[in-house]
Amino acid sequence: MITTRNKTMNALFLTMLMLLVNTSCYEQVVVTDDETTSSVTAGEGLADWTLATHSDDAIPDYDIVYPQDKVNRIDLVISSENWDIMLQDLNDNIGEFGTGSSMPAPMFASFEGDFPPGPPSGGGDDFTPVFSESSVFFNGIEWYNVGVRFKGNSSLRTTWQNGCMKLAFRFDFDEFEDEYPEIDDQRFYGFQKIAFSNNYDDQSFLHEKVAADIFRDAGIKAPKTAYYQIFVDYGDGPIYFGLYTATEIVEDAMLDDQFGSNAGNCYKPENEAATFAYGTFNTADFDLKTNEDIADYSDVEALYNNLHSSLRTTDTEQWKTELEAVFDVDNFMHWLAVNTVIQNWDTYGVMNHNYYIYTNPYTNKIVWIPWDNNEALYEGKREPLSFSMDEVGNDWPLIRYLIDISEYEDLYESYMQSVIDDAFEPSYIKEIYAYYHNLISDYVIGSEAEQEGYTFLKSSSEFTNSLDDLNIHVEERHDAVINYLSK
Repeated sequence: MITTRNKTMNALFLTMLMLLVNTSCYEQVVVTDDETTSSVTAGEGLADWTLATHSDDAIPDYDIVYPQDKVNRIDLVISSENWDIMLQDLNDNIGEFGTGSSMPAPMFASFEGDFPPGPPSGGGDDFTPVFSESSVFFNGIEWYNVGVRFKGNSSLRTTWQNGCMKLAFRFDFDEFEDEYPEIDDQRFYGFQKIAFSNNYDDQSFLHEKVAADIFRDAGIKAPKTAYYQIFVDYGDGPIYFGLYTATEIVEDAMLDDQFGSNAGNCYKPENEAATFAYGTFNTADFDLKTNEDIADYSDVEALYNNLHSSLRTTDTEQWKTELEAVFDVDNFMHWLAVNTVIQNWDTYGVMNHNYYIYTNPYTNKIVWIPWDNNEALYEGKREPLSFSMDEVGNDWPLIRYLIDISEYEDLYESYMQSVIDDAFEPSYIKEIYAYYHNLISDYVIGSEAEQEGYTFLKSSSEFTNSLDDLNIHVEERHDAVINYLSK
């Protein structure tokens, strides 16, 4: 009989054996275009490659990659030619740097001559910036031929055209594995991808970081975040590009970490179909991030069909039963309560983006996941959703249809109360704000402050005063919720 003790000893033995193995290479087989095979070893010839730091077999190390008690530093070293390719790509697609002014020499490392004009200032459709190869260094260790690109839509365009080089990044550590089989399945302490947000239009540098923490504290699955200094060397030595917020990519390690499995379909909806409004459904607007080869959209199509079923008006109880069979309604009303209480206009209900949905394989229900929270925790540039949702029409049916059901409205309001009692309770969240404000101060305005041309701050007082603004906001939201619920 295999006892529990024997199982434990066997597991420990296997763990020790893995640690004793030479972790510098892992044999893989690559199929070439002519269907012949050749043996190649991941990590071969790469001096810094180890199981813990580079291998896909490593358990994601959240303590190292997403620490909550320190600011990490990461260095991007890229050839001048590749850097110019990335910048030219922006010039071609979103207009000239500095809103039509000629490109300053330090920004382009090797290009000689005039750049062709890009689209008119403020123009250009949303696009995906080009990946370039680079080396990434962290704690004296190199990651090889890493795919690096700029990220963002309106924030990227505005940053670029306003003449600021604090551009947001996305790293993909095995983007170029087909060209370089020695980096096959390269990971960064178990993570394949990381997004680095530039804290655009956020003088506090806390919106992206703390909003994600609030969602998770409240019980909503949300990406983990941490602070990084980013330095870029494109030929003239390392340049401090500023303090960034690193955010884990939902379809990477997060699904395993927070759901216990990544086997379900994970989507990042965009464009018209992301509203779920009647007549909008199409699979092209549901960017499938997992199970791409299978490309089975039946789960999200079932949600759309059940949402718009005639049962909603003819047999409400049956409609609820069928909707709840495919959609985690409790999770959505919980998210809606948190999102509305903290204020976040740049997502569903106002904008048709900035969320993921995931079909939890253990329940077969679609779960809502917030994303890109830099516009949270203040009133915002657009009118955020009201507590009552009276202004929300049928063009946002996940809100309108559900909030019209008294049972769901009661659930939503109960979650509003729980948010201000716990995850967004004023005295608690003020401590969180103060903690992170102090943690990052040196890297924003202190001894290692952001530099002109690589910051959105006009003065150090903007950062200093932002803490008071956040504290006033949470008090106002607390009182507003109390007043609303007492109606």
